[in-house]
Amino acid sequence: MSDTPLKAYKNPDFIQSREARTVRILCEYIEPEKRLHEMNINHTVVFFGSARIHPEANKDPKMTQYYWAAEELAYRLAEWSKTLPKDVDFHVCTGGGPGIMEAANRGAGRAGAETIGYNISLPFEQHPNEYITPDLNFEFHYFFMRKLWFLYHAKALIAFPGGFGTLDELFEVLTLKQTKKLEKHEIPILLFDKEYWDQIVNFDRLAEMGLISPEDLKLFHFFESPEEGFEYLSKRLVHLMNITNYRV
Repeated sequence: MSDTPLKAYKNPDFIQSREARTVRILCEYIEPEKRLHEMNINHTVVFFGSARIHPEANKDPKMTQYYWAAEELAYRLAEWSKTLPKDVDFHVCTGGGPGIMEAANRGAGRAGAETIGYNISLPFEQHPNEYITPDLNFEFHYFFMRKLWFLYHAKALIAFPGGFGTLDELFEVLTLKQTKKLEKHEIPILLFDKEYWDQIVNFDRLAEMGLISPEDLKLFHFFESPEEGFEYLSKRLVHLMNITNYRV
């Protein structure tokens, strides 16, 4: 039996300890950065939305419509991206789980495109969906590191109806855009189904009470169909990514 002690980075007890937390956080920055660079990922369009929405058999029929709308919009975006110059093409990116995340990865896969999933380890409801490109399937422990990668390459964000997680992700992005903490301050933020969002968040009332500025209501855009979302988004991506000599 060897008396040679384990090197610190090979010691699982140390790596999983409280003292090594910063090492684990760094791993969730460095490993995705390395893999994304190797896969030549520079631009993404990110889909947010509920993990609890299924392609069929939802309590509310509108939930099924949300799933297939996300699938179709992701398909259209991925098909369009394949026609763009290689230095400005983009990948559909999601939180990697079921529901709307699955729908968007599924749509991109239907277009024959590689698609990203930033999964998070949770005790229930979250597991990687089958439509993520295997080499672009990531697993995070820390929510804040996962959010960093959502935004790092993002050129647009699309929020479909969802619960606490979706609201958390949406409002963090809106706050960063409002406070100009995002370098890409023109990044489009789209919300699907105005009726749903009006029932969940009274944005106009926030402005009336002076809790946000009236101009903050222009930080996001509602859309009602995949066709409308694609038309709005593609025009802005052409401008945002400085795509020249190209018409949508």
